[in-house]
Amino acid sequence: MTQVHDVIIIGSGPSGLTAAVYAARANLHPIMFEGIGAGGQLMLTTDVENFPGFPDGILGPELMMKFREQAARFGTEFFTSDVDRVDFSTSPFGVWVGDTEYRARSIIISTGATARMLGLPSEQRLLGHGVSTCATCDGFFFREKPLAIIGGGDSAIEEALFLTKFATSVTVIHRREELRASKIMQDRAFANDKIDFRWNSLVEDILGDGAVEKLVLRDTVTGDLSELEVAGVFVAIGHDPTTKLFAGHLELDEDGYIVTAPDSTRTSVEGVFAAGDVQDHVYRQAITAAGSGCMAAIEAERWLSHGDHEAATAGA
Repeated sequence: MTQVHDVIIIGSGPSGLTAAVYAARANLHPIMFEGIGAGGQLMLTTDVENFPGFPDGILGPELMMKFREQAARFGTEFFTSDVDRVDFSTSPFGVWVGDTEYRARSIIISTGATARMLGLPSEQRLLGHGVSTCATCDGFFFREKPLAIIGGGDSAIEEALFLTKFATSVTVIHRREELRASKIMQDRAFANDKIDFRWNSLVEDILGDGAVEKLVLRDTVTGDLSELEVAGVFVAIGHDPTTKLFAGHLELDEDGYIVTAPDSTRTSVEGVFAAGDVQDHVYRQAITAAGSGCMAAIEAERWLSHGDHEAATAGA
């Protein structure tokens, strides 16, 4: 028979690895499918200066390696594989990698989300070197420099307002002639002397040798090209949660995020928990992801210790 584990963690990053630390220390002997993109979005981040405990900052990949080493120290078993299929209809729950079946009494999902990008080669080349998807994470590095932000929704305008604390100017680049952001956010942006707007504009290219120097913009009405000198550009056109695997198995919201109970990581299926960016479309920070990973592990341990999984199995 297939071995039944106490907990399987699907996905890594700060949430999954923190869940692994807590689950392992609770003697749940977790196994983690960390995925081909192990480590999450921080693997694409150069300097991390807002994670507590590192006063001089730390490289994103180095921070994730420390997370992983700590989880391994307490006995987490790692598989660098993507999960292909799940079955949460009965307990123990089923997880498949190819034709190999795994079973667990509880599941923690931490597959994260990915920022939508423009799809430019130069964007990838300069990611972490002036191109960013997180103003809260990276705005501090651009003190007294001109910046641009791409997008027109609430998140883009909120990040533009945040960046005015550091930048000499912030140019909002939007493909339409009006914002999608709420009225109150628009009013705040229009009233801020540091914020300018480039309407009906798309970014054709990002120029710079090792660091962002300027943007090439195309007017969507006239087709004319122009250049905008900036030291950094923030892409704020949305995120996509990595939840395709769970569609039809768990309740998702209209944007595809896993729905969790208030003040909890519990999903629509008892015994299945979700942590980090896969269920958080508000904060999206490493520290909040780690916190929710801690919550998920504690909730899974309580689920198991209270014998709830046995009742679920009996009723299946």
